[in-house]
Amino acid sequence: MDITQIRNATLIVELAGTRFLVDPMLAGQGEQPPFPATPNEHLRNPLVPLPMPLEEVLRVDAVIVTHTHRDHWDHAAVEAIPKDLPVFAQDEADRERIAAAGFRDVRLIDGSRFGGVDLAKTPGQHGSDDAMAKIGPRLGEVCGVVFRAPGEKTLYLAGDTVWNEHVRESIEKHVPEVIILNCGDARINGVGPIIMGRQDVREVCLAAPAAQIVATHLEAVNHAVLSRRELREFLIENGLVERVAIPADGETLRI
Repeated sequence: MDITQIRNATLIVELAGTRFLVDPMLAGQGEQPPFPATPNEHLRNPLVPLPMPLEEVLRVDAVIVTHTHRDHWDHAAVEAIPKDLPVFAQDEADRERIAAAGFRDVRLIDGSRFGGVDLAKTPGQHGSDDAMAKIGPRLGEVCGVVFRAPGEKTLYLAGDTVWNEHVRESIEKHVPEVIILNCGDARINGVGPIIMGRQDVREVCLAAPAAQIVATHLEAVNHAVLSRRELREFLIENGLVERVAIPADGETLRI
């Protein structure tokens, strides 16, 4: 299995000879406004450029969109991705939204098989219960994905969620050997974190003691406040640094 960190939550996952582009945020550096009412609102997104040519990013067999927030599915992705490439969406609402942008082969994640890889949708929650009570419609529906293929390790990509019973139950149900976490501690003012941070990563390590963890969604959007260096220091302090890979943009992990 190869996992290539592109930028933010954008990844290329290759297993069983099939390449999936996950959550494509493909705009040029600074082409998007900051997220409103968030930390570092003076910074434009993305904070960093793509680490490789766009045509290299697009050398994939299919696209997976865990949700359609603009740091996971942006205008540049809509424009650049070939309209006949299969795109997997979390639910009917997102499928209709993506199809309305001209994509001709939009499928649901859950229960799909593509290129010998079985896909399963997992639940998530884009913030704490308090955050959802305050601004649930803004945070919206999100999901994770489990990838299974013969001869490959089981991969669980948790998506934009905080640590909660959804994540715990997904780990218990699917017993993943590799787990990808969006853990940049993205925040909204007055609401708090809306994805995982340091302590969430620790909880996942404890819940899945045999799994290899991969940290993503770091250092690319204005409201994600946890740096790679800070996460690594926390992991060292807690004896977990060997468990968690923190790839740089453009780096490929072979697992």
